[in-house]
Amino acid sequence: MINQVTLVGRLTRDPDLRYTPEGKAVSNITLAVNRHYKNASGEIEADFVHCILWGKTAENTTNYCKKGAVLGVTGRIQTRHYDNQEGKRVYVTEVVADGVRFLSSKPAAPQQSQQPSQAPPQPVPSVPQREELPFV
Repeated sequence: MINQVTLVGRLTRDPDLRYTPEGKAVSNITLAVNRHYKNASGEIEADFVHCILWGKTAENTTNYCKKGAVLGVTGRIQTRHYDNQEGKRVYVTEVVADGVRFLSSKPAAPQQSQQPSQAPPQPVPSVPQREELPFV
């Protein structure tokens, strides 16, 4: 069986780093991943995918990435369920990350001079749009 996923998207909020009672680092992030087609009103929709990062991956992502950063995440899909306070069963699908790539350009260091920079800001590369192909 194969359970492998690759995502490229933007962080919807800053990563939140926590530690388990055993001292293992864990971080939950949500990636906004654009769909490859437009809806009826001509807008590109996005899926918001929850991901779990462990260990050094969690610590490095929290230290170097902020809301809006573009990340590439590889991992596996995991499903789980729990009963909420009303007694209803809640199902959760998430990606457990094996690897994370930082795809945003590094933020510029503050300049020493008092004059504002004349260079225009560099755009962040985007994922090329593909035509939707029929599933075979």
